[in-house]
Amino acid sequence: MSKLNVFSMFAGVGGFEVGLHKADMNYYKVLYQNQYEPSRKAQDAFDVLNYRFPNTETIGIDVAKIPNEKFEEMKNKGVNMIVGGFPCQDYSVAHTGAKGIEGKKGVLFWEIKRATEIIRPKYLILENVDRLLKSPTKQRGRDFAIMLKTFSDLNYSVEWRVINAADYGQPQRRRRLFFFVYRNDTKWGKSVNELLSKTSNELDSNSFEEYIYKKGLFARQFPIIQEPFKNRIAEYTLPLDIVEISDKFTGTVYNTGIMSKGKYYTIDTKPLGNEKPTTLGQIIQPENEVDERYFLTDEEKLNKFKYLRGPKKLERTAANGHKYFYSEGGMSPYDSLDLPGRTMLTSEGSINRSTHLLYINNRYRLLTPIEAERMQTFPDDWTKYGKTTTGEVREISPRMRMFFMGNALVTGIVERIGIELKRIDMELKK
Repeated sequence: MSKLNVFSMFAGVGGFEVGLHKADMNYYKVLYQNQYEPSRKAQDAFDVLNYRFPNTETIGIDVAKIPNEKFEEMKNKGVNMIVGGFPCQDYSVAHTGAKGIEGKKGVLFWEIKRATEIIRPKYLILENVDRLLKSPTKQRGRDFAIMLKTFSDLNYSVEWRVINAADYGQPQRRRRLFFFVYRNDTKWGKSVNELLSKTSNELDSNSFEEYIYKKGLFARQFPIIQEPFKNRIAEYTLPLDIVEISDKFTGTVYNTGIMSKGKYYTIDTKPLGNEKPTTLGQIIQPENEVDERYFLTDEEKLNKFKYLRGPKKLERTAANGHKYFYSEGGMSPYDSLDLPGRTMLTSEGSINRSTHLLYINNRYRLLTPIEAERMQTFPDDWTKYGKTTTGEVREISPRMRMFFMGNALVTGIVERIGIELKRIDMELKK
């Protein structure tokens, strides 16, 4: 029987679900999923979920249009955990004109708040780009502080860590911010808050560091060097008024930290570096399994790659008419098979500077959809088929499959989070 019943928000093609099921599919049961992309007519990701999770209720509407009554239903059905890689375009350095939490997609965080208010889950596991810690540019740390304050007002604490998947054995150099959010009145919440506070009015720095280095979920599953990098430590007490945070707050947020009762303590940490990553060479398909469409024989395309990956200095003109030079350093002419893959983007299926280019047996080629899935540690051909709301099973285009993977997360990291959360949850039942 399932121990943790899950609602997956912004589910994509099911990265959280895959990771949690790899951790223990009997302990984690996904009861509900939500996936909808308002800018697209075809809901391909929804169709993949519909195909892969026939026993899960997949809600294919805008999350903002899910009625409160549906969240009440989830609560009554025993949902006690929410997961989600909420849309990150407005925090990403790859998104021109990022507006942070005020952006069109940034406001979707408030749907997480609404679901949490009604369902009152024991835990949330959330994911975003690490840029969020410094968003927005003109008021560093404000957006993240608003999120911390929001959870604090709902009686939750938050632990966070920026994890580079390759540092922990995965086949991709992908840095992502993970949140472990837990309700303060759970056994875990009570035990942590007892550790962190000598009195209700005192921030006990030593106890915060003990949690960050040794006792927290991330510390236990993703070990780090037991001292701050370059002595970078910061602590803050958040203002009582969230409007004041929005208007005035600026603060430092490092890659690791913990917030409890409106106080946060953050440290710049480094991984131990004792886990050997999986290399690109270990996950690529044998040449005889690769369709000829992925091999590059067109000299024009190869020259374009050479130009895109080479150094350049280009004159550009700003909106106000000011001319300036944009410089870009060179990169390797093709990707090393002896290293984990670079961060995969949604543009992976096109010819651009960030696209992976392989050179094997004197032939250049692109990644296949299966190799892209392996970089994100999904099962092979996970995204090959979708099932429409009318029951039609259809094949997903290779280009869309690459887009999915550029938008996904490394399920192996979620698997390890799931393993540790199960240990925590079971410890509390003893």
